[in-house]
Amino acid sequence: MLTDRVSNRVCDALVLFECVAANPSTKMPFIEAKLPLYLYPLLNNTNKERPHQFLRLASLSVIGALAKVDDPNVINFLLESEVFPCCIRSMEVGDVLSKTVATYIVYKILINEEGLRYCCTVAERFFALVRVLGSMVLKLAEEGQLAENPSIRLLKHIIWCYHRLSESPRSCDGLRFFLPVILSDAAFIDIFRGDPSAVPHLQQLFHNVSNRTSRIQTIETMIRPLVKG
Repeated sequence: MLTDRVSNRVCDALVLFECVAANPSTKMPFIEAKLPLYLYPLLNNTNKERPHQFLRLASLSVIGALAKVDDPNVINFLLESEVFPCCIRSMEVGDVLSKTVATYIVYKILINEEGLRYCCTVAERFFALVRVLGSMVLKLAEEGQLAENPSIRLLKHIIWCYHRLSESPRSCDGLRFFLPVILSDAAFIDIFRGDPSAVPHLQQLFHNVSNRTSRIQTIETMIRPLVKG
């Protein structure tokens, strides 16, 4: 049994790790010492109780601090140390905040060319990612949380991941079959009305995966007024 008190003490230590990971002068020594590896067992934990969720979020925040800056050396370390399955696990069992940070880390990996190849050249990795992305969208929809503020941030990261995957010819074909239908729903699109980052990514995502069918043209027609303001 992990108590709140013990969990909070460990989280306090992880906050210090996060400061070290975020500082440009200590980031690489932190990586070279392989200290992030000590966090991976906390990320692979499937327990959903609150003390474990706190540890999961604090551990993800450390990894997120490493990935925040687009440094190829950091991404290479994360790929070589197999952080990707840890993020997938957190996206499956974490609360909304943990899912959000884990999805953000995956996106930061994807925007690196080596990270995109890593996720798209092995079918198991690609399908694991699109499966968990789709399940998060559908779960939020089932629970009626799509329009709630914490969930909107998560949805934006999901859209960014889908958009980045659609930029790979290898994965774009697969996305045609695995994108949740709800992404093209007018009510879903309206959630992001006026958002300068989410709507263009969503529009480009549909454009990339479409064959200019009448359905996609209709979707793009729905989105265009939102982009214009």
